Amino acid sequence: MRVIAGHYRGRTLKSPADTKTRPTSDRLRETLFNVLAPRIDESTRFLDLCAGTGAIGIEAISRGAEFVTFVDKSRKACALIEDNLDHLKIPETDTEIVCLSAETFVGRVHPSGWDTVYFDPPYDLDYSTVLFEFGTAESNLLNNDGMLIIEHHSKNPMPDAVALLRRWRILKQGDSSLSFYERN
Repeated sequence: MRVIAGHYRGRTLKSPADTKTRPTSDRLRETLFNVLAPRIDESTRFLDLCAGTGAIGIEAISRGAEFVTFVDKSRKACALIEDNLDHLKIPETDTEIVCLSAETFVGRVHPSGWDTVYFDPPYDLDYSTVLFEFGTAESNLLNNDGMLIIEHHSKNPMPDAVALLRRWRILKQGDSSLSFYERN
């Protein structure tokens, strides 16, 4: 697995030894960042939720995001993300790694939100709790004009709306789909 573009372009990332983690394919990452490119700059706060290897968040940093939060419930995944960040010599001031489940993380109060959130859980997980937390009126998880992107199996349909969240785009590539949500 390699970083596709930006400052760390072509650099290799470590992959997990087990088959429990399903890294996002290079092709799907490239498609995702073709959509996100105009929205990522030196003030972008990015959340990689169910981060696995950290490849999505690292790609965001490589392309100029100011700060990335990596969240995964697996201690092995968090250690792998730390190894990948150290390997690339990404400053610790630009990232944070949180070892929690996505549901627990989004259920907590956060001092500031994110501009872009990428949620890539195991395909058999129930996505509804996380979607609900992002869609509630009280939620500050997404900044103004923020976007939530969910990677899911193409046969697992995502709702068009959840509370204040509205899906505005869906991209399909092979067995995977990306659903893009914004708050109304």
